[in-house]
Amino acid sequence: MFTGFTPETIDFLWGIRMNNNKEWFTANKKQYTDHLYQPMKELGKELFEPFLEKPGNLLKVSRIYRDARMHPPEPYKESLWICIRQDVEWWAENPCLYLEINPDEVHYGFFIWKMRTSAMEDFRKHITAYPEEFLELIRKTEEAVGQPITAEAYKRPKPTDNPDLQRFFAWKGQIACTRSIAPGPDMFRPELKNEVADFFEKLTPLYEYFNRFKV
Repeated sequence: MFTGFTPETIDFLWGIRMNNNKEWFTANKKQYTDHLYQPMKELGKELFEPFLEKPGNLLKVSRIYRDARMHPPEPYKESLWICIRQDVEWWAENPCLYLEINPDEVHYGFFIWKMRTSAMEDFRKHITAYPEEFLELIRKTEEAVGQPITAEAYKRPKPTDNPDLQRFFAWKGQIACTRSIAPGPDMFRPELKNEVADFFEKLTPLYEYFNRFKV
């Protein structure tokens, strides 16, 4: 059962940022396990419960260990994340619901790092053919979460004859709707799980819509 992160969680993350070496990690591994890895696993398991009956979804919990071949001077990451996504090969090109904790914050929500060019083309074709469906989804989602869905924009947006779609034809990548919490009492409450779960629930229709274009 997720009982919340603790000040020791952030202390460990700051420690690994300042002492990214095997000796320090080995000496502080119990703090990592008790205050970061186990709480993150429990949180992921509980957040994933509404998705158990939905086909194709899986839960990923990141590892703190870096690939030594890619990052030889720094063997450990200074963050940990959980991710709910479809079982696809190219996860960065597909939608996910995620939570990440690092020394500076917890941030969570909906994210697509960079959709493949062909998937973006399919997306633009689909919203051109069925604009009402998509615009209603955006309206309801933004109203429910109380904030806009954002994206990296092209310098020159793709052309469209529908003025209501111009905002979305400018989307290039990093499509997101996220929130963040700085270290402090709000981060360390067990109720954090409920707040994240509520946000995920409101974002699920958006997540499922973009899974139409998964690769």
